[in-house]
Amino acid sequence: MISVVLPAKNEAENLPSLINEIATTLASRDNFEIIVVDDGSSDNTFEASIQAAELVGADITMIRHRFSAGQSTALSTGIQHAKGELIVTLDADGQNDPADIPALVAMAKSADTPHFCVAGFRKKRKDTAWVRFQSRIANNIRNSLLNDGVPDTGCGLKLFPRDTFLQLPYFDHMHRYLPALIKRLGGNIYIVEVNHRDRQAGTSNYNAWNRAWVGISDMLGVMWLQKRSRIIQIEKTEQHKAK
Repeated sequence: MISVVLPAKNEAENLPSLINEIATTLASRDNFEIIVVDDGSSDNTFEASIQAAELVGADITMIRHRFSAGQSTALSTGIQHAKGELIVTLDADGQNDPADIPALVAMAKSADTPHFCVAGFRKKRKDTAWVRFQSRIANNIRNSLLNDGVPDTGCGLKLFPRDTFLQLPYFDHMHRYLPALIKRLGGNIYIVEVNHRDRQAGTSNYNAWNRAWVGISDMLGVMWLQKRSRIIQIEKTEQHKAK
């Protein structure tokens, strides 16, 4: 089963069409679910999502935080409530294209480790030249320090096992470092080029500055975790029952 988790804040105008696209893309699958975590919205994100799911006949779980707790916390809340073995995350603003989900699922089938992450790469981004420049510099710095092998960590479209996520250390802004944290567990990282679209309505909850630069302390924390991690390979186990 696949659980599509959407952290959302004030995305009532974008979620109905996005939910419809997700349901259409995954219609051929036997079972999937959509989980929308309303992170303290001041609009009708909660109600709009339920109405959209009812219209397309999709299974949806709606969760609302009383107060905004941030994208990483909203993501964690959604995954805690997910039933699927595989988690797909998308940004709720509609800039990630649900039509790319099958490509991520296909790539996941080639994974040869229990822990892995399939990360989207927005090669042709719908952003200003200045935003692309800042992101490129920030991605280069992050990759040189963390060696996560991801050219576009800011892409919200990712796929990973639920069990893998539950083994990761939780902290605010952790969603920006999922590949590095999963690699720390001994997991493999796979990259899939994905589409990037213009935001159709509303305004971003994040600007280029806080996306690119405020995570320096978080990055240092991830480096600390990496240096102190130990990957254990169990060679053999035996069980003997008392007679």
